[in-house]
Amino acid sequence: MRRAILAGVLLALIGAPLWAHWPRPRLADGVRADRIVVHKATRTLELYRGSQLLRSYSVALGPHPVGRKEREGDGRTPEGRYIIDYRNPNSSFHRALHVSYPSARDAAAAYRRGASPGGLIMVHGLRNGWGALGRFGITRDWTAGCIALTDRDIDEVWRAVADGTPILIEP
Repeated sequence: MRRAILAGVLLALIGAPLWAHWPRPRLADGVRADRIVVHKATRTLELYRGSQLLRSYSVALGPHPVGRKEREGDGRTPEGRYIIDYRNPNSSFHRALHVSYPSARDAAAAYRRGASPGGLIMVHGLRNGWGALGRFGITRDWTAGCIALTDRDIDEVWRAVADGTPILIEP
């Protein structure tokens, strides 16, 4: 019994770091996506070129991901059709692609409730200095409403997505 427990502990100590950083095949250089789809329910971000799925990534969202973003500080990730309208290579997170939230509709709905809609919703990597967490960094929802990937994954998305690319964020 002690041997089995020791073997399990050793496997966890060795296996967990391997899992967190295990490489997978990357998109070829020069591959470009023409749209992004985020499925909040399954915590996935997908890159498409036409109808072809190029790659799917695991993501972390805001701590209260169910439902539409209603106001600044609600911990929700928006839902709807937006675009990637600019990028920030000097973010406090490893690379950041800005999502055009809030739309006029989002802002009007928030103001009707007497609230600010918030903003600065980004698709980004882990907080700078935390990249060594790898996949562990996206095993729970922790953003302020953004969409977080591992640093390796945001590097790939950064290369494949141009400013102006549509992003659909689904429940």
